[in-house]
Amino acid sequence: MTDLDLTTLFDQGLAYEAFLDQYANTSQRERWDKVHANVSLDESQQSLLGSFVRTMKVFVSAGAWCGDCINQCPIFDHFGQRCDRIEVRYFDRDDHPDLADAIRTCGGRRVPSVLFVSEDNQVCGRYGDRTISTYRHLVATQLGPSCPTGFGDVNQTLLDDVTDDWLREFERIQWMLRLSPRLREKHGD
Repeated sequence: MTDLDLTTLFDQGLAYEAFLDQYANTSQRERWDKVHANVSLDESQQSLLGSFVRTMKVFVSAGAWCGDCINQCPIFDHFGQRCDRIEVRYFDRDDHPDLADAIRTCGGRRVPSVLFVSEDNQVCGRYGDRTISTYRHLVATQLGPSCPTGFGDVNQTLLDDVTDDWLREFERIQWMLRLSPRLREKHGD
């Protein structure tokens, strides 16, 4: 991780729409748009995001072709729309192998994988490739007598649960940054 120049790398990342414009084909874009349209944040979630005061740089290693990215990355865009302190940049896993290698999960370049960084480029955490709600769903549908049926409609309950999982992680990082003695001294709060 220390070999990465996080300032330079962050500047190479793409905003949500730019990432999709560059990497998604028409079919993939339709799937991303469908999930994006179904992400919803209730009042308490919006209020929480609105309470964030520390800048969070969020590096997302992703692939436009990846079903897990399609089902999770639109959530990050909603978070960023609700909070100007959340700066999300997307990196194609294959075009940015340095980042993908630095944040490997379970020995692989799994996506989406997220690296959380402070405003002054200190690593604060990483999360991904799937949330606990997704893993619980996969265990219930792929282990034992059930079998998956492929791509279908958005599972709204699962999407809401995954949104909650990700929001908890964004919140954890925000409170880490908010309570950091170094940043409190810097901001005088």
